[in-house]
Amino acid sequence: MKLAVVGGGSTYTPELIDGFARLRDTLPITELVLVDPAAERLELVGGLARRIFARQDHDGKIVTTGDLDAGVEGADAVLLQLRIGGQAAREQDETWPLECGCVGQETTGAGGLAKALRTVPVVLDIAERVRRANPDAWIIDFTNPVGIVTRALLQAGHKAVGLCNVAIGLQRKFAGLLGVAPSEVHLDHVGLNHLTWERAVRLGGPEGENVLPRLLAEHGDAVADDLRLPRPVLDRLGVVPSYYLRYFYAHDEVVRELGTKPSRAAEVAAMERELLEMYGDPALDEKPALLAKRGGAFYSEAAVDLAASLLGGGGSPYQVVNTYNNGTLPFLPDDAVIETQASVGSGGAVPLPVAPVDPLYAGLIAHVTAYEDLALEAALRGGRDRVFKALLAHPLVGQYDRADGLTDRLIAHNREHLAWV
Repeated sequence: MKLAVVGGGSTYTPELIDGFARLRDTLPITELVLVDPAAERLELVGGLARRIFARQDHDGKIVTTGDLDAGVEGADAVLLQLRIGGQAAREQDETWPLECGCVGQETTGAGGLAKALRTVPVVLDIAERVRRANPDAWIIDFTNPVGIVTRALLQAGHKAVGLCNVAIGLQRKFAGLLGVAPSEVHLDHVGLNHLTWERAVRLGGPEGENVLPRLLAEHGDAVADDLRLPRPVLDRLGVVPSYYLRYFYAHDEVVRELGTKPSRAAEVAAMERELLEMYGDPALDEKPALLAKRGGAFYSEAAVDLAASLLGGGGSPYQVVNTYNNGTLPFLPDDAVIETQASVGSGGAVPLPVAPVDPLYAGLIAHVTAYEDLALEAALRGGRDRVFKALLAHPLVGQYDRADGLTDRLIAHNREHLAWV
């Protein structure tokens, strides 16, 4: 089995490599290709990747290359983990929206739109080259904003599934609090990428006992602390929102906070420099503890599970993925991309039936879906008016003067990445 990772020079990659090594019985990789144009980073990451495989007695071959077409040739699955513009672009995404009184974040709000505009054309070009090299290959997208990028891939006819680590992180957290194996925890996970709620936590499968009320009663403080939301909010809602919901539920508070401290991008950039220095140590043959602070917890386990299921292996029967709605949420169009529990196999992901969604959540889901429609149109066709309309439609913007100011700033900070400017 051959896998290719596009963006393989990322500092995240050793997390992925560790999962591939530990879970080789689930996903028996014979060749892993790390593809990245950043040769120096790729050399450091590739060296550590080989040492991790050697330490764990994995006999798969690891190849590094800057040649995308050669790297994806013959691959059974291609994983996309890109950051167009690097941490410098992320730093901008997190700062210029604050000038207009809006949250600065790399996947949500105006910063998320900027990332989508930079990313979608590049991902579609890569996917087309994958299709020419191997039309049967699956594309697994980790690249943010995952919902918009996955929709772009699916609309272009690619064999693609989007994946995020939020759900698996909550599953692992709940399993630990409940004292059960993660495989016993099934989430009633509903919404869009980075806009989801856990409405039930079931033990043993989709029809199992819902222990969410007990979980909140006994461990609500711990859950609330992780989400950085007040405990009474969880008690009143009776659900567990994604931590990204804090940008909606406490927007003004978050904007004030972000204006008083260094950006997350600056913190991550400093971490990356330290990680790359570690990766260059020939004695290092495991992922360093610092990597856990970089983000992406359980990312490798989710990737292995999904790839194994898509390629006919032994993945979990149900997984939270990003895929077409196809009637799952009746208030959305069929071609909207939702994040939901699905049955995954060699034919792709089929969403499980979902109980009716409370208007409190359905309204916001529909609102953000409309924004994503406009965001994808702007990413595919360009134009200042399309960017403005997408921003005006976003629930965290919603005022024409703010949308105008954000549009000007987005274009000014992203000129080199926008072919239509």
